[in-house]
Amino acid sequence: MTPTIADILPSAFAVLGAPGDADLLDLPDVRRFAVLLVDGLGYHLLPVAAPVAPVLADVSAGRLGRLTELASCFPSTTPTSLVSLGTGALPGAHGVLGFTVNVPGTRRVLTHIDWNGRPDPARWQPLPTQFELAEAAGISTSVVSRPEYAGGLTNAAYRGARYIGAADSNALVERMLAELAGPSRLVLGYHPSLDTAAHLFGIDSTHWRVAAADVDRLVERLIDGLPADAALVITADHGGLNVPPDHRFDLDADRRLGAGVRVVAGEARVRYLHTRRGARDDVIAAWRAVLGDLADVVSRDEAVAAGWFGPVPAEHLARIGDVVVICREDYVVLASKHEPDTVGKLVAYHGSMTPAETAIPLFVITG
Repeated sequence: MTPTIADILPSAFAVLGAPGDADLLDLPDVRRFAVLLVDGLGYHLLPVAAPVAPVLADVSAGRLGRLTELASCFPSTTPTSLVSLGTGALPGAHGVLGFTVNVPGTRRVLTHIDWNGRPDPARWQPLPTQFELAEAAGISTSVVSRPEYAGGLTNAAYRGARYIGAADSNALVERMLAELAGPSRLVLGYHPSLDTAAHLFGIDSTHWRVAAADVDRLVERLIDGLPADAALVITADHGGLNVPPDHRFDLDADRRLGAGVRVVAGEARVRYLHTRRGARDDVIAAWRAVLGDLADVVSRDEAVAAGWFGPVPAEHLARIGDVVVICREDYVVLASKHEPDTVGKLVAYHGSMTPAETAIPLFVITG
């Protein structure tokens, strides 16, 4: 079975001596870890970045450190993956089951990256994080990320770690290295700019290449400052793909797709449809007829039984739509009346199950 993003921190903490964890990734025997998550740096994007990212190219070619392919979780989207990283658990268990999800018993759709603390992160995501478990074992940790990201999602994924704001790439490097030189035995850093460039301008666009070069300089500085008794672990939350303008359905512009749907959640590559009473089977039939072999359209029960989310406890089931729509190839399903206009203007997307979206790298470099 391919290791996943959920195996990274348990493996690192096992090396650091945390009880109960096992190192599933064969990490080096070091005293400290710097873990850098580059949002959107999918495994299959490494060759695309290589011409402007010589350090990443060296790692990819086996000239520096070690590269392993891991799997993201499903959906392969940022909030779900970050919480799987932080908890060491698959999405079904931690309950952050998509970019947006319906809050059961309401018509509210929670956007996890804009989470304002309602519902309470400790109740919505009930598992102890790896940072809380490390703290209980006497292992100091810290997280370095953008100041504005402090909030619900951060609490769900990282509670137990000291949170340090870093407004840009330079601050991220400086503060990660400062934390590593201090009491923290594990420092997690988060860098968002590559994914932003992909969404807005497209993978391999000029803006994306500039962002990839910035990632490379960031990595080079971390390697140069890495203490001798530490290892640098670099990974991602997902990959992505560009979506042509003519490969976009809009459920709000097609009566066949909107019929019987009560609440729309998920994202463009993975839709969660909460249906009106008694309408589920008709919705499945209509969506299969419209999308054909461009998507898998299944019931919640079928999706859970397939194991896509890992085991899902009863209290998290209603967060998944009555109908789950997983886009294939490079197609998306937009929801123009349910989401901001900016969603339909994006160039690259992620969330589904294609290798371009789910395969993520694990670089390991020792000091």
